[in-house]
Amino acid sequence: MGLLTFSLNLTLDGCVDHQEGIADDETHALFTRLMDEAGAMLWGRVTYEMMESYWPAVARGDEEAPPAMREWAAKLEAKPKYVVSATRKDFPWTNSHHIAGDLREGVQRLKDATPAGVLLGSGKLATELDRLDLIDEYQLLVHPRIAGHGPTLYQGGLPGTRQLELLSAKPLRNGVVAMHYRRAR
Repeated sequence: MGLLTFSLNLTLDGCVDHQEGIADDETHALFTRLMDEAGAMLWGRVTYEMMESYWPAVARGDEEAPPAMREWAAKLEAKPKYVVSATRKDFPWTNSHHIAGDLREGVQRLKDATPAGVLLGSGKLATELDRLDLIDEYQLLVHPRIAGHGPTLYQGGLPGTRQLELLSAKPLRNGVVAMHYRRAR
């Protein structure tokens, strides 16, 4: 069984608005490495639609982008992408698959079938999967910014505190700190 790793950008005040992070070659290289190590990506519908609206065009060369972003886009195109949605059934982007029905069962099946692990990149979905006790690790990029607005990580709340074990903390040149935690069980 593979691990489910939640990975996301957030500011010091917990804002997870994708426009608030520092998107440079170093952060893209880090996320490319995380994606390379994982066997599949997992998103909620909103994140999928945001990604689908931009990255396929970068992969095709229809959008101008620096080399690190092109590399990410090409690898993302080839990577299996799984989407949780109760409202959308059709996911035409290359290698996209729908997880329908019981959330716990669907995600557990995905973990069981993906020995290299699954990389989760949706904040709202992470809250639901954490409530179901399915997240094993957290790879968070903490950006040196205070956004002063939401959405924020886990704003929907959890039933209890999650104890984590720090595996690594690496500062990047741009001031971002890459934090890697494992769930203490």
